[in-house]
Amino acid sequence: MTPSTLNAASTHQPLVLRGISSMATKLVLSELSQIYFEKFSVRLEIESVGGVEAVKRIQNKENYDLVLLSSDAIDRLISEGHLLPNSRQDWVESEIAAAVPTGLKHPDLSNALAVKNAILSSTSLSYSTGPSGVYLEKLFDAWGIAEQVKTCLVVPPPGTPVGSLVASGRASLGFQQLSELISIPGIEVVGTLPSDIAYITIFSSGIPTNLSHEATRLQSVQNFVKFLTSQDVETVKALNGMKGIRSSLTNK
Repeated sequence: MTPSTLNAASTHQPLVLRGISSMATKLVLSELSQIYFEKFSVRLEIESVGGVEAVKRIQNKENYDLVLLSSDAIDRLISEGHLLPNSRQDWVESEIAAAVPTGLKHPDLSNALAVKNAILSSTSLSYSTGPSGVYLEKLFDAWGIAEQVKTCLVVPPPGTPVGSLVASGRASLGFQQLSELISIPGIEVVGTLPSDIAYITIFSSGIPTNLSHEATRLQSVQNFVKFLTSQDVETVKALNGMKGIRSSLTNK
């Protein structure tokens, strides 16, 4: 290949943008990134890790073009100066769901009291260490059962989905974002939390401050964010157990 041919080939190399996300949005982002690449020839390489770890990486100034975490985490990183002011964009919402091993009787989750009884009746329980787990722990405290829960709690190791603990039988009842449960074999999703205790996690994007000096790259990231929030991708979100943001929704 001649130098001129090499130069021509190099101009057709797709732009690559690096992102980091929590595990809850891993599957939907993987699918959306592939669609975006096929349409616009811009490749998104998004690493999905635990939310706490992702925050630490940004605080340690690891180099990314886009951050996709819970809205609370994005707000925190903006306030600390790691992300551009006003760069938060809510793009998807996710509900907490419960699952049991395949073949196990489904507990009643029709209301708050039923969920409380199901938890107290379970021989082993597991829940996420992310936003859904934080909410559940507050709920357990309010119910006065936090100490009882600890006696049967199976804490998922870093990077281990709650669903895999349920599938293996280590946990007879598991709670996590619906998007993280629906694709795991060996479990049955019982349903989401009932309306009287329902909790929605908002996932948002934020743009690192280092992109403020890279206008072209910044515009490319903003274009992808617009794609994430467009009506065109609502079906993909739904198939992954998530919903697009409704304008009337109050962020939690």
